[in-house]
Amino acid sequence: MRLKAFPPLLCLLCLPGMSAAADKTVYGLNEYARLAGIDLEVAAKLDTGAKTASLSARDIKRFKRNGESWVRFYLAIDAAHSHPIERPLARVSKIKRRAGDIDAEDDKKYTARPVITLDVCMGTALRSIEVNLTDRSAFQYPLLIGSEALKRFDALVDPSLKYAAGKPACAINVQTAE
Repeated sequence: MRLKAFPPLLCLLCLPGMSAAADKTVYGLNEYARLAGIDLEVAAKLDTGAKTASLSARDIKRFKRNGESWVRFYLAIDAAHSHPIERPLARVSKIKRRAGDIDAEDDKKYTARPVITLDVCMGTALRSIEVNLTDRSAFQYPLLIGSEALKRFDALVDPSLKYAAGKPACAINVQTAE
């Protein structure tokens, strides 16, 4: 008799978690992302194991403009992106190096990367996220979206899906989800 009451009770306990999941958007392992302000659409890899987002960039130089720190870079995507992009420097991030990425003569376990803020559209969601700049030209996807950015998108990632959100179709205003 007591066992019959257990399943309905268990279902009631699961309801709060289900309502939180209902507010999330399901994205695939890969999604199209539009980088507003740069006017570029790229394929992105969504990686819940990475903390930060990374954009493929080369010739990254920091400089001062009106007393503020800025960064100038070129996209390391293809030959078509030969014009420099300048953005305010949000901060410098320390990224843990992988074991195969550490030089025996250089014992640094972290690498410093400049971080900028970009408005990124996936599906119909437009969010302002922090993106570190590094050369990702050896990787298939020029944009990696990590867990911090995925939180801002209220994302659930289903690795069995690809391009679940479709082509970016965002409204003009940036939403800053907290």
